[in-house]
Amino acid sequence: MTFANIVTTVAGGFIFPFLIRLCWGKMVNDFGNIGGWMAASFIVGLSWTINHGVGLIVQTGSAWVDMAFAAFIGLFVASALSGDNVPKGLVNAFYALLGGMIGGFILSCL
Repeated sequence: MTFANIVTTVAGGFIFPFLIRLCWGKMVNDFGNIGGWMAASFIVGLSWTINHGVGLIVQTGSAWVDMAFAAFIGLFVASALSGDNVPKGLVNAFYALLGGMIGGFILSCL
């Protein structure tokens, strides 16, 4: 992987949690439940298009990393730095990793 690929991959991984943290709550506050659906469509769709369609994220080898991993790392670090409950977040992270492993296992069986 070249240095340029590393930079674009890190930037692509940063965009998704940044948009979630910046826009999602505001859209829900302004538009209610439909704002959450709009945020999901806009943020996830835009981030996926930029990362995979345009090709900011470059993956080499047989490992497959989902954008949810970038969202978890970015949002967890931002929450920890803002003073949220880290032990509760670690419990949620454990269950998220467990669910991801189960999902990965199911995908590997296909």
